[in-house]
Amino acid sequence: MITASELREKYFAFFKEKGHSIIPSAPLVPENDPTVLFTTAGMHPLVPYLMGEKHPAGKRLANVQKCVRTGDIDEVGDTTHLT
Repeated sequence: MITASELREKYFAFFKEKGHSIIPSAPLVPENDPTVLFTTAGMHPLVPYLMGEKHPAGKRLANVQKCVRTGDIDEVGDTTHLT
């Protein structure tokens, strides 16, 4: 059985081999973004770069991003929605 840590390392190794820069996860409470209380999607911290700003690590990026999802909170506990 593979641990979450081992899976994360394999994920990073795959993308690093393909020329991606590994960037750190952003905080759950976004910095410098008063429009949201929490990071609600993995892409949220990258919005400025998706809108045209240049990321210091380049265009090919990979990370594992923590996020809080609430849109489907009433479904948590069924066979497909976990916490």
